[in-house]
Amino acid sequence: MTSRIPGMRDLSIGERRAVVAETTGIDVAELAAFDADGFDGEAASQLSENVLGTFALPVGVAANLTVNGADVLVPMVTEEASVIAAASNGARIARVLGGFHTSSTGPIMQAQIQLVDVVDPHAARLRLLEARAELVELAAAQDPKLAEVGGGVRDLLVRTVGFEDETYLVAHLVVDVRDAMGANAVNTMAEAVADRVAEIAGGRVVLRILTNKADMRLARARAVLDAEALGGPLVVDDMVHAYKLAAGDPYRAATHNKGIMNGISAVVLATGNDTRAVEAGAHSHAVGSAGRYTALSTFEKDADGNLVATLELPMPVGLVGGATKTHPGARAAVALTGVSSAAELAELITAVGLAQNIAALRVLASEGVQRGHMSLHAKNIAIAAGAGPDEVGPVVARLIADKTFGYDHAAAVLAELRSGR
Repeated sequence: MTSRIPGMRDLSIGERRAVVAETTGIDVAELAAFDADGFDGEAASQLSENVLGTFALPVGVAANLTVNGADVLVPMVTEEASVIAAASNGARIARVLGGFHTSSTGPIMQAQIQLVDVVDPHAARLRLLEARAELVELAAAQDPKLAEVGGGVRDLLVRTVGFEDETYLVAHLVVDVRDAMGANAVNTMAEAVADRVAEIAGGRVVLRILTNKADMRLARARAVLDAEALGGPLVVDDMVHAYKLAAGDPYRAATHNKGIMNGISAVVLATGNDTRAVEAGAHSHAVGSAGRYTALSTFEKDADGNLVATLELPMPVGLVGGATKTHPGARAAVALTGVSSAAELAELITAVGLAQNIAALRVLASEGVQRGHMSLHAKNIAIAAGAGPDEVGPVVARLIADKTFGYDHAAAVLAELRSGR
């Protein structure tokens, strides 16, 4: 298959579905799960609380992605048109020199058990480590099926954490959760061993819950970007300058990383995974060992003058449990990607985040963000001004030509259009 589908934006929804189904090999009927009635209020009540109904957002596909030598179409849920357009554009540039190459660590999650009132925390830490085998066995007994599929408890770590006048003892269960996100599994284990941990340490348990700082569950993506495809050597240099500002300045880093998360969160949401967990882990990772907030990605020029982009961050996503299995749209989104493991999904999501970042930095380092962004946003402005289906196109074309994107101008253009009929 090829993910290069020129002119997709000009097709009808039915035509897009037919192209996507033919390209990916899935049944076009599966894409009906993306219809507004594909997930009704009764089904929603099984996932959330005090449900009144459902709230629909657009589902699109990012095109042009080549990941580890294979082309793939990626579902994205977002209300902002420029996000999918940018991801597709970044992927188009990356595919010139082979697309994205990805890797990942094992699917390791951790749960924390916090102890207070420990009179000898340093000695208690060693007592817990001495009881490692017992505690690991007790935790593993809570989920024997996890071991059957190659996962399970891998280690027990114990830390002392000081704050103000307190020294807390914190035990970490390190668990390979395989194709699950893993929150429920590690939380159950932490609760099961908490009392025994407290008994050994001589303290009292307060918290027993996972950490969303999933720094043992990393996904990575890299791409070499052709200098001419980017716009020439000056654009390459200016993209490196833009990256360096993000690396050194937290004010810029926040927006730099938000651009990455535009792509990542849209795929995480489409596949029924936990956007809040992924975002928390990513921004925590951006602080790093230096203790200051910095850019998640890196950009550097290689010996040939091309730009090399890399991204590494926690990616705790799964294919089993939660909305991924119960939401029909999420099931269809996963089927569309063709992934068969949580690791593959994590790497694909990371590649989309890097594609988004590439496109954003290229625009910022050349023409500026508003030209492209507002051209795409012009459709929303036209609709807000009252343009009907046959009027949106002419109004958008005029807004772009005038380089003026305000609501009042759109309303004036619409009135002028109607008066000329």
